Amino acid sequence: MITSPLDFLNVTPDELTGLVGRVEYIHKSENQSGTAYSSTEGVSLLLFIPSAFASKAVRIVIFNESLSEQALNTVATIERTHAEHDVYRAEIPSGTLTPGLYYFRIKIESFSPLYGFKHGEKMCFSSNPTFGHAFQLTVFEDVYSIPTDNLGGIIYHIFVDRFNRGGSVPVREDATLIDDWYAEIPEFPAYPGAFLKNNYFYGGTLWGIIDKLDYLKSLGVSTIYLSPIFEAYSNHKYDTGDYNTVDAMFGGESALKALIAKAKEQGIGIILDGVFNHTGSDSIYFNRNGRYDSIGAYQSTDSAYYTWYDFQSYPDKYTSWWGIEILPRINPDKPACSDYFIGQSGIIRKYAKMGINGFRLDVADELSDTFIAGIKAALNEENPKSILYGEVWEDASCKIAYDTRKKYYLGRELDGVMNYPIRTGIIDFIADHSSVSLKYALTEVYPNMPKRARDAAMNLLGTHDTERILTRISGVSSSGYSNATLCVKRLNPSELSLAVKRLKMAYTIIATLPGIPSIYYGDEAGIEGYSDPFNRRTYPWGRENVELLDHYRRIGAIRRENTVYREGEFKLHRITDDLLIFERCEGGLCYLTVANNSTRALTVSFDKAANNLYDDCKGKEFIIPSISATVFLAKEGNSFIYK
Repeated sequence: MITSPLDFLNVTPDELTGLVGRVEYIHKSENQSGTAYSSTEGVSLLLFIPSAFASKAVRIVIFNESLSEQALNTVATIERTHAEHDVYRAEIPSGTLTPGLYYFRIKIESFSPLYGFKHGEKMCFSSNPTFGHAFQLTVFEDVYSIPTDNLGGIIYHIFVDRFNRGGSVPVREDATLIDDWYAEIPEFPAYPGAFLKNNYFYGGTLWGIIDKLDYLKSLGVSTIYLSPIFEAYSNHKYDTGDYNTVDAMFGGESALKALIAKAKEQGIGIILDGVFNHTGSDSIYFNRNGRYDSIGAYQSTDSAYYTWYDFQSYPDKYTSWWGIEILPRINPDKPACSDYFIGQSGIIRKYAKMGINGFRLDVADELSDTFIAGIKAALNEENPKSILYGEVWEDASCKIAYDTRKKYYLGRELDGVMNYPIRTGIIDFIADHSSVSLKYALTEVYPNMPKRARDAAMNLLGTHDTERILTRISGVSSSGYSNATLCVKRLNPSELSLAVKRLKMAYTIIATLPGIPSIYYGDEAGIEGYSDPFNRRTYPWGRENVELLDHYRRIGAIRRENTVYREGEFKLHRITDDLLIFERCEGGLCYLTVANNSTRALTVSFDKAANNLYDDCKGKEFIIPSISATVFLAKEGNSFIYK
């Protein structure tokens, strides 16, 4: 037990049980929060130092991202004193630091020099200046206006071939069309990484999506995110054959234009999947199979596309994505390749002019900051309201990829990322009964985001790269089963009942956190499935899980009817393995999400009447069943207790 200031010297963070401090970031603008701020805004840091230290002076020392070069050393001034803490304020004026990632430590002159370090949400102390973790500070530029069209809505992620048939479209001679829409996946690898043709199709099209726009609107969808639609050999289209052509089996360019127009009438925007770090070997650009009339890089070093690729021994040894030969890597930083995508007549501008709302960048870590910034600039010139997402699985604010610190959030690149840390946290909380990773996501990853990126974050529970969320949170593992078994394996009634309860709670959480919830097609209908390709089954039209579907629609209505879920402030009240409570606030109103992850019912009591938005029931006391979540609306100052 720590009982005096001397006990703080050189203890490990895990030993901290007594006096601790904290840092608060005070922003000049309501459009900012957390550890990130605009270079034109400036920020104040409130330092809460234990009064027992009898501090004489406090300063913060800010370093560059490598912690090797001092960027700023400033004295904090005493603001107030009370029994537990002396509160100091340090000012970082606008323009003091150029855009970039910084870290700072706190130096305290006391009975002996002490240094404050970050330990979760707390500040711990040591006499060793390099003892612990430094506090993060991100300075960004306000280069582009904040995209707001999709805030408060829902993103719906569609794997085109598996969502809905529609229109009359041709079937390639070398493709196999599955007649039965509900048939099991006909082809799967014998083991992970084994070759798979992926040339079987169920016949989903862009025309089919148009036919279901009313359905998507009923879920509260404001943005459709399409898996790749450019011409390619496979059903998943990540092996691009021609970026300039919308695949004929999906309906071609006429279907995309019609979808953009019809969706716009419903207030829905379209985001395309941008796969710009590799092509297919069977493509106009590489043309290994000789399918195209063009001269591909594989065919001749005189090809216009030869410089796009990296050959070690021409033509058969070349760099490919994760060693998969049918996916040769390209280098978009090469002038000819870069111009093809972001030039005045490039791919980005072509589809932006067609009316799309933006792109999601596949494996953004493998694209350079320069190229991503070029995509954002091209998009913005054509449509200032466009949005650019990136596939980033970690904390994007301090991401290092290929030995390079990425600049995703510094103002010239991504508007948001796929929020995998939140997904991991929610799954661990609900399925594995552990709050560790969710607390990390809420108290460290979220604060590190510029508020604009946090509000636009793509909050997901499942994608084409993960197990179906219903299967994942069921607790029924795929371990020990062959793919032949997993292809037909389903949850039994008791397993399904538990999984549905858990998914309803998970969606309530993710839909009321900062960011935009993203539904992987069919999750709301109860699709099950283990990893690829079993997570890509067809949408079960007419066979939906009605309980889940009704829940998703109700949560969508709550988001649509309450503007707090666009940009409202966020406050975490409580997180344990059994309980999660947080609020969103706007205009004197607070929206409280309570998730009961325990095995017993929870009672929540308010001082004054509140409204359970999910049931539209008013009162002062509410019962929340086990494994469930709900949302309350109350005025600010209406305190609550739970037991």
